[in-house]
Amino acid sequence: MTTTVEPGTEFGKSRTRKEDARLITGRTKWTDNISPTGTLHLAIVRSPFAHATITNVDTSGATELPNVVAAWSGADLDAELGAMPHAWPITEDEHNPRRPPMAIDTARFAGEAVAIVIARDAATAKDAAEAIVVDYDPLEPVLDMEAALADGATLVHPDIGTNRSALWVFDSGDAGSGESADANIAAAQADPDSIVVKRRFRQQRLIPSFMEPRSVVVDPTGEQFTIWSSTQVPHFVRVFVALNFGIPEQKLRVVAPDVGGGFGGKLQVTPEEYLTVLAAKKIGKPVKWTETRSESLLSGHHGRDQIQDITVAARKDGKVTAMKVELMADMGAYLSLLGGGTPILGAFMFNGPYKIPAYHFACTTVFTNKTVTDAYRGAGRPEATFGAERIMDEVAAELGMEPMEFRKKNWIQHEEFPFTTVAGLTYDSGNYEAATAKAEELFEYAALRREQQERRESGDPVQLGIGISTFTEMCGWAPSRLLGQLRYIAGGWEHSNIRMLPTGKVEVITGTTPHGQGHDTTWRQIAADALGVPFEDVEVLHGDTSIASRGLDTYGSRSATVGGIAVVNAAKKVIDKARPIAAHLMEASAEDIEFAAGKFSVRGTDKGMTIQEVAFATFAAHDYPEDLEASIDADATFDPVSLSFPHGTHLAAMEVDTETGLAKLRAYVCVDDVGTVINPLIVEGQVHGGLAQGISQALFEEATYDAEGTLISGTFADYTIPSAADLPSFTTDRTETAATTNSLGVKGVGEAGTIASTPAVVNGVVDAIRHLGVTDVEMPCTPQRVWNAIQQAQGRATHEAPDAHSPGGGLGSVDPNQPQAGAQ
Repeated sequence: MTTTVEPGTEFGKSRTRKEDARLITGRTKWTDNISPTGTLHLAIVRSPFAHATITNVDTSGATELPNVVAAWSGADLDAELGAMPHAWPITEDEHNPRRPPMAIDTARFAGEAVAIVIARDAATAKDAAEAIVVDYDPLEPVLDMEAALADGATLVHPDIGTNRSALWVFDSGDAGSGESADANIAAAQADPDSIVVKRRFRQQRLIPSFMEPRSVVVDPTGEQFTIWSSTQVPHFVRVFVALNFGIPEQKLRVVAPDVGGGFGGKLQVTPEEYLTVLAAKKIGKPVKWTETRSESLLSGHHGRDQIQDITVAARKDGKVTAMKVELMADMGAYLSLLGGGTPILGAFMFNGPYKIPAYHFACTTVFTNKTVTDAYRGAGRPEATFGAERIMDEVAAELGMEPMEFRKKNWIQHEEFPFTTVAGLTYDSGNYEAATAKAEELFEYAALRREQQERRESGDPVQLGIGISTFTEMCGWAPSRLLGQLRYIAGGWEHSNIRMLPTGKVEVITGTTPHGQGHDTTWRQIAADALGVPFEDVEVLHGDTSIASRGLDTYGSRSATVGGIAVVNAAKKVIDKARPIAAHLMEASAEDIEFAAGKFSVRGTDKGMTIQEVAFATFAAHDYPEDLEASIDADATFDPVSLSFPHGTHLAAMEVDTETGLAKLRAYVCVDDVGTVINPLIVEGQVHGGLAQGISQALFEEATYDAEGTLISGTFADYTIPSAADLPSFTTDRTETAATTNSLGVKGVGEAGTIASTPAVVNGVVDAIRHLGVTDVEMPCTPQRVWNAIQQAQGRATHEAPDAHSPGGGLGSVDPNQPQAGAQ
C-alpha cells in the first residue's frame, strides 16, 4: 500500500517562528557564549599588505607576556597546517594553488593571517598579537582583473605562471540545446531588420554582513574533538577537518548552535576554524576564536565582483535571437570552498524566463591580491539576473519598444511548461503572465508611465523611472548526478530522521542547518500535518553532527525543496512501519488499515487508534507482530530529480534628482511564485529580507580598495548598509504554480528577493534619466555616480572626487559626495 501525505491544518498556516522567543530574549547560546572549563583564547596577526614577502616573524614579545600560552608563525606550523579545501574544481586544468590557513612566506591579501597567539583571556591574546613583530618586503599588488590578465602582470602565484585560474565555457550549439550564438549574432549584424546590442555591466564586490560575527570553540577531550562554530555547514566542517588533520571522523563532533545569519558568508570552511583546531590539538585544551567586526569585513570571504560583457541580437519585431555572455570573476588571492564554481551557476540563468534560441557563456576566473570571494545570497544567480534584466532594458531602448512589452514577446508562455531552455535545464512549471499582471495592477503601472511622461514634458528636475525585473532562478541545489557532472565534490541529497517517543511526542532530526530561515517552525508544521499530531508535540533537532549525523546543510534555497521533502518521506515511513502494528493491535489485516489525521482505522468499522497510541504500544512491546522490530522510527534521504524554479515580477519606482544625483526608491512591488507555501509569514519575511539586500547592492554597498590593496570600507562607517528608515514599505504578493518535482509542490524562496530586486532598482534609475542620454550607472548608484552619468551623457565635466562610501547625507541631502539613501 502506498502512503501519501496530504496537507492538513498546519500547511499554509502563518505561524510565528517558534525559535524567535529564545533568540530575541537572549535565552540562547551563540558560539561566543560557549566556554568549556579552561578555555584559552586565540588572536590572529594579519598582514597589513595586499602583497608582500614575509622576511621574519618575531613572536618573543608575545610569549614573554604573562598568561600567554603560545605564539606561532605560519612557518612554525607549515608542516601541520595542511591546506584550505576547494570543493568545486570547474575544469580539469583549473589552477588551484595551495592556500595554507596561515601565510608561510608570502602574504597575498590584506588581512591574511601570518601569526597566531593563544592566551588565557581574550584581552591578553589581543595585546600579545600586537606585540608580535612581522617584517615584510612589500610587493606590487594586482587588483584589477583585466590588468591581472595582461602580459607582464604581477603574478599572485608566480609558480603557476598566470593569474587566470580557469576558463569555463558553455555553448548551446555545441551542447545541442540550441543554435550557435556567434552565427546568429553575425547574421543579425548583416540583417537590416535586426540589431545587435553590446553592454558591459559591473557587479561590485560585496561583503556578507551577518549580525553574529564568526566564532569557533574547539574542545579536545581525550581522542574526541568537539567543535562549536557559527557556520552554515557543520557537516562540511566535520569532513574537511577530518581530512586535513587526520582526525578520525567518528572522533569529531561539530555543532552549529543558534547562528545569527549567514547569507553565504558562513558557507565556508575557514582558516580560523583550522587554526583553532590545530591550536587545541597542540595544546590539549579548549581554544576559542571570535572575530571583531573589522576582521569580518576584512578577511571573511566577499561576494560578487564580476565584469559582464553581454551581447544580444534581436529582430526589430522584438524577438531575441541570440545572447553571448563573456564574464570575468575575481576570485581574490585563492580559490575558496565554492569560489570557482559560484560564478558559473549564472551560466544556466542568463537566459532567465526567455525563449532564446542561441546562447554562449564563457567565464574566466582570475586571481588578484584581494580577499577571496565565494557564495553570497543568491550565488551566481543575482549576477545572471542582473545582466539579463539590464540587457533586456537596453535592447528594448535600442528598439524603441516599451520594456515590459519587449519582455512579454520573449517569455516562455505558461502553456509551454515543462520547457527545456537553451541552457539545457527543464523548467517544470511557471506562469510569468499571471505574476506580471498582478504586479502591474498593484504597482499601477500604466498610471506611473503617464506620470513619467508628464514629468519629462514639464522638465521636472526630479525624474521618475520605472524599473522592471521579470526573473526566474534555479534553487534546491541538487540533484547529486547533476552536481557530479559539474565537477562539484559533494552531493545534493538531504536526510531526515523521525523518532516517535513513548509519550506520543515527536523528534524530527534534520540535516539542514538553519541560521534564520525558520526551520524549527516549518519542519514542525510539515511533520505535524504528515503524522496528524499537534504542532506543539513536535521538536526539531539540527546542527549537531552527533545528533544529525547525516546532512548537507543549508544554502542555495534548498531547505524546503530537499530537506523538507526528506521530512515528509521519513513521516511516510513512520506511518508504513506503524500500520502493521496497528493492524495487529486491532486484529485486522494491514490492507484494511486506513490512516488520516493522525489516526489508524479499520475500513468499514469504528475501530481506531492514534499513531501516538501505536508509538506507546511499540515502546511497551507487550504485543506486536513477531516478524517486526519494536520501533516505528524512520530515516529518509531525498535526492531530487531536478532543481526548482521559482519566478516573479518585481517593479521599482525610482525618483532621481537630476541636479544632485540623489535617487530615491518611492515604491516597490513584487509578486513571486514560490510554489506551494508552507508558512506564508515566513515566506513574507524571507522576501522582505531578500529585497533589502538586493536593493542595498543597487544603492548602498561596495567593498573598495585603495591603490595598495588596503580595504578602505573596513567598518560599517565606510561600508554602507541601509537601515529600515532608508527603505520604503514593500508591497508583496504571490501567485502559485506548484513544483512538479517534489511531493509538496514547494520551490525555494530564500534568495528570490535578492536576485530580482537589484536589477529592478538599477533599471529604474537608468529609466529615469535615459532621455538625458544615460545608458548605465555603475552600482552602487550613489548620488555622485548618478550625477556623473548625467554630466557625461550631456558632455559636461564630471565630479572627480573619490566615490562616496562614508556616512552622512540623509534623505534631504543634495551633496553628490554623500552616500545613497532611500525613501521613507
